[in-house]
Amino acid sequence: MVNHTSSTKTISLEKYGIKDATTHYQLEPKKLQAITVEKGMGKETPNGTLAVNTGKFTGRSPEDRFLVKDDYTKDRIWWGKSNKAITPEHFDYLQGEIENYLSGKEIFVRDGYVCADPQYKMNVRTVTEYPWSNMFIYNMFLRPTAEELENFEEEWLVLCAPGYVCSDPENHGLRQGNFSILNFTKKIALVGGSAYTGEMKKGIFTALNFILPVEKNVLPMHCSANVGDNGETAIFFGLSGTGKTTLSTDPNRKLIGDDEHGWTAENTIFNFEGGCYAKVIDLSEEKEPDIYRAIKPGAILENVIFKENGEVDYFDSSITQNTRVSYPIYHIDNIKTPSYASNPKNIFFLTADAFGVLPPISKLTPGQAAYHFISGYTAKVAGTEAGVVEPQPSFSACFGAPFMPLHPTKYAEMLSKKMQEAGVNVWLVNTGWTGGPYGVGRRMKLKYTRAMITAAMNGDLDNVEFRNHSVFKVAIPNTCPNVPTDVLSPRETWGNDEGYYKTADKLARFFNENFKKFEEYANDEIMAAQPVVK
Repeated sequence: MVNHTSSTKTISLEKYGIKDATTHYQLEPKKLQAITVEKGMGKETPNGTLAVNTGKFTGRSPEDRFLVKDDYTKDRIWWGKSNKAITPEHFDYLQGEIENYLSGKEIFVRDGYVCADPQYKMNVRTVTEYPWSNMFIYNMFLRPTAEELENFEEEWLVLCAPGYVCSDPENHGLRQGNFSILNFTKKIALVGGSAYTGEMKKGIFTALNFILPVEKNVLPMHCSANVGDNGETAIFFGLSGTGKTTLSTDPNRKLIGDDEHGWTAENTIFNFEGGCYAKVIDLSEEKEPDIYRAIKPGAILENVIFKENGEVDYFDSSITQNTRVSYPIYHIDNIKTPSYASNPKNIFFLTADAFGVLPPISKLTPGQAAYHFISGYTAKVAGTEAGVVEPQPSFSACFGAPFMPLHPTKYAEMLSKKMQEAGVNVWLVNTGWTGGPYGVGRRMKLKYTRAMITAAMNGDLDNVEFRNHSVFKVAIPNTCPNVPTDVLSPRETWGNDEGYYKTADKLARFFNENFKKFEEYANDEIMAAQPVVK
């Protein structure tokens, strides 16, 4: 349902230290788009979609992301590479700098909320320097009704000032002039020096990844989810490029959401967001019909290139490989409204294994599920310089390490407990290569992956025979409806046993090496899931 809620309400920003600002409150997307174009900050595609350029930063800057270390967080957060500390004093200074910077300017304010389950709803007020940043928040956060706006009180405040760059970063706890910082005590998120909209989205996601498990006993998940007519919910974990959005957008099932969800003690799966933020590199209507058709007025394209005839060239990556579109979830036809459901029955861990080693589908024990969740494996494909291609393993704990403030085993323990209590089946699905590694084999056909996932959800794999993989120990079905039997065995697709097992051993070593940092926190059941190395 379209909810272009506007409000006659006006607000003052002086309580936030922002003075003499011209404040636009809760403008409709159409108006924000018009202002963006009028200011020369964006242009419209032939079908009326807004396209903007985010400038220097075309993706998140994880090295410039900080969490305030104070009495509330110092003993709770897993400090390290992903979670870098900054002092309350440095935060206060930078907050004051942003407030001064925004004072006297034309400012855009939007009230929204996250967490679709009313029991866990969290109000967020976002103050942005740019009109299209505000439109992004309209798309991505949940949209309050007019009645909810009248008495709106924010729980969190986001201050986004892409034009502010800290002139003396080293003296204020920063690496360089841009930053994204969360303060859990003050409940404020600061974004400075970067116009990449994902910093705001992922900032609030990071906040929820701390608040929900610590304060609400809810497991936050970097996943997509959908629900069938039978009321059974499926969850899809996966890093970028593994098919999370594609596989959860199913014409026979209602989409709950494509990126961020919570799993409650009552076994409800709820969407954190009100929209989708999808990659559009190499996008075509044939390959991704739902995303392609969602790019219409109200959506925002980021960092795309235009052809001479004015059309978008989705295959041009000259600005970035990370071209994106944000759109409100109602741009997708088959959605669950409101965006939560119960009865989770199947979890799919998606990986694009460029080594071509992992089976296209396998069933995991609880210990294996925890192991693969903590590992968060996929593979990146290197460039093709001088014809040399070499897959690179990529591990991201809980399939979202940059956004997880707690130790990964905390989330894994919660997931294991919920899986066992709910009687959920967990499947590892390789959407990557078959018949050999990247450069030799070929990408798994989408129709086969869909058929395997459908079979798992329909219960068609409940009564088939399984065999265990000799290296990774996972259970491989011997047969699957609508999938050729030889496709189910990665070794058979290679036609080269020696080459297959040599590569499998190589990947197993990568897994074991990566897991060393988690061993002291893992129980015997999880450690037993480690692959066998010769």
